Amino acid sequence: MNTEQLQKIERGAGFIAALDQSGGSTPKALKAYGLDETSYANEAEMFDLIHEMRSRIMTSPAFTGERILGAILFEMTMERRVAGKGAAEYLWEDKNVVPFVKVDKGLVEESDGVQLMKPMDGLDDLLARAKRHGVFGTKMRSVVLRADKAGIDANVAQQFEIGRRILDAGLVPIIEPEVDIHSPEKGEAEGMVTAAILGQLDGLADGQRVMLKLTLPDEDDLYGDLVAHPRVLRVVALSGGYSLEEANARLARNHAVVASFSRALTGGLSAQQSESEFDSALDAAIESIFQASAS
Repeated sequence: MNTEQLQKIERGAGFIAALDQSGGSTPKALKAYGLDETSYANEAEMFDLIHEMRSRIMTSPAFTGERILGAILFEMTMERRVAGKGAAEYLWEDKNVVPFVKVDKGLVEESDGVQLMKPMDGLDDLLARAKRHGVFGTKMRSVVLRADKAGIDANVAQQFEIGRRILDAGLVPIIEPEVDIHSPEKGEAEGMVTAAILGQLDGLADGQRVMLKLTLPDEDDLYGDLVAHPRVLRVVALSGGYSLEEANARLARNHAVVASFSRALTGGLSAQQSESEFDSALDAAIESIFQASAS
């Protein structure tokens, strides 16, 4: 493991940029960026456009390791090039931003109030490729829709089961059991998720550490015990569909938790902006998230 990357993630100021929209969420991300379905003829062109958008973000002068700890990449992005070199290599070598890669393959249908992750065929190969690219860690998302203890326990257990495989491969997993912000039982579900995570953390071996990516909670500082846990490297928060302003306000009330925003980060960007307009909008979003993460 890269010691410099570890120290940056553990102690650095800033937040993690989530640039990992996959096949299912790419059309929505492109539409928000000002490119609707008429902008591409097939899936290949769609992925070319989203890569252009991500490259534009990563190469912007606003996007540097001074305010950004790390960036989560889609697998396909990791295998593509940015400014003449591999995307992960570019992030670390040119921007001092620690690279992560999304490893989940999407979600199964709801059962017991949760959506578990689909089987991850080829995970070992993906982890080996990630290591070759100098990637530090991974990210995988499952979803909690209701405060169902059996479902939540199964959801968190699946996250940690795969997390152990990732640790064994020499990478740091970001565990992400997202509580849907529209859940009518959101606060109760967040408490159950926290308890389930604490139980799983105690089962990790000495020296094993994970990261946690969690929904901005209804109860401020709910994740304090997780932040302080010796087997947690860092707790980051997802924006989950909240506006940038709402996400930042909630984040600022949760001490020692930093952002890992996607939609809230890119919401003000569009393909039609000039370079100066784009860089200015990105800079403003990054600065506001950086300040909210500093609490």
